[in-house]
Amino acid sequence: MGLSDIESGQRNDAGIAAVIGVLRQRFGDQVQTGEALRAQHAHTTTYIPGQLPDAVVFPASADDVKLIVRACVDHRVPVIPFGTGTSLEGQVNAPHGGISIDTSRMDRVLEVNAEDLDCTVEPGVTREQLNTHLRDTGLFFPIDPGANASIGGMTATRASGTNAVRYGTMRENVIAVTAVTASGDEIRTARRARKSSAGYDLTRLFVGSEGTLGVLTSVTLRLQGIPQAISGGVCPFPSVEAACDAVVMTIQMGIPVARIELLDALQMKACNAYSKLSNPETPALFLEFHGTEAGVAEQAAMFGDIAAECGGSDFLWTTDPERRTELWKARHNAYWAALQLRPGAQGISTDVCVPISRLAECVVQTQQDIATAGLIAPIVGHAGDGNFHVLVLMDTKVPAEVAAAEAFVGRLNARALAMDGTCTGEHGIGQGKRPYLSLEMGEGVSVMRQIKQALDPLNLMNPGKIFSFDH
Repeated sequence: MGLSDIESGQRNDAGIAAVIGVLRQRFGDQVQTGEALRAQHAHTTTYIPGQLPDAVVFPASADDVKLIVRACVDHRVPVIPFGTGTSLEGQVNAPHGGISIDTSRMDRVLEVNAEDLDCTVEPGVTREQLNTHLRDTGLFFPIDPGANASIGGMTATRASGTNAVRYGTMRENVIAVTAVTASGDEIRTARRARKSSAGYDLTRLFVGSEGTLGVLTSVTLRLQGIPQAISGGVCPFPSVEAACDAVVMTIQMGIPVARIELLDALQMKACNAYSKLSNPETPALFLEFHGTEAGVAEQAAMFGDIAAECGGSDFLWTTDPERRTELWKARHNAYWAALQLRPGAQGISTDVCVPISRLAECVVQTQQDIATAGLIAPIVGHAGDGNFHVLVLMDTKVPAEVAAAEAFVGRLNARALAMDGTCTGEHGIGQGKRPYLSLEMGEGVSVMRQIKQALDPLNLMNPGKIFSFDH
């Protein structure tokens, strides 16, 4: 995606200079304008070009955020919230310039209510930090997008990951948020009650809003009890179709699988080389079961029967933590392994999600498309919920390769939508998926624009993301 394809708009240079001066008076060296730091706060994870903010501010509290937002609104300067920068669709870019609000210093666990199985954290708390804090309570937060992302960023992008088939996504696990809107005021979207019929569901509105409606200042989360036992394993299959058939049967039989991940043959080859493993280089499912010792053994045995019926080879599973980690090593290192298929190349990491009954069809057609286009593009899927990722490797210095990769991504999204799926299961829209949102949502995008207009009439909150503001 070239810069010409990303909304640039008019910069407010006078306003930017003025607001940096105001913020420096208030926050001192918490305001940074060095180019290297600003580059770290633009998009860095895929080939989408970085668009740097003009300054980075490190608030330490919700009151700090309110002051920053009010100063930016007064001077008509964009605000770009920043967590850890692991988003994949350009969500942290600053196409109009502006102020990046880095929430990493807002990293306190504010409250843990163990009896209610919930907690409240500031947005800069990372998922690993939270689970370390919770370890002695017997509870954990189950959403695992792979990267050690911040809770604020995970909420803003409606993240999910490998555990979603059992525990859901951020949508199901966020109870409430507080956020500073473009008015400079902090709002609270809900209380801690497990259910409510009180008015509009403002929490769901902010979950997945990608910073376009406000800056999150706290998030209240559902927690889960740490399982007594966990079993995990790997099962090779002769084809993608056979593996997907096993997934569908597993879900339909109600086996409470916690993770069920699909890797295609190319990805398995990459993982073997990268992690020095010797798994069969065929499509495979990686699985994990949570429960009692007897329960996870029974679940693994039931899946083994399903796998055998679908043509799978021996299902190797274990409850030993070290052995389980070894079995899952290939899946955890899949991204880095895939990059080694073409050293020096960059990748477009893209995802779609379809009903699981269409997963095999969609993956097979995608593999055929990859072969026809002459691309190197391994596939990894959160098969239990019909979500899969493709990493297209390319040389960004060769325009023809970039064009071929972008055309493939367009066809992939069209294919998923034709199967009543979505253009993104978990990456979000950002800049990279903007062309496909209107194809998926139709007039629903007009309603989104009306909400944005009502809450942010000057279009200062993370502008240029999700959709164009004025058309």
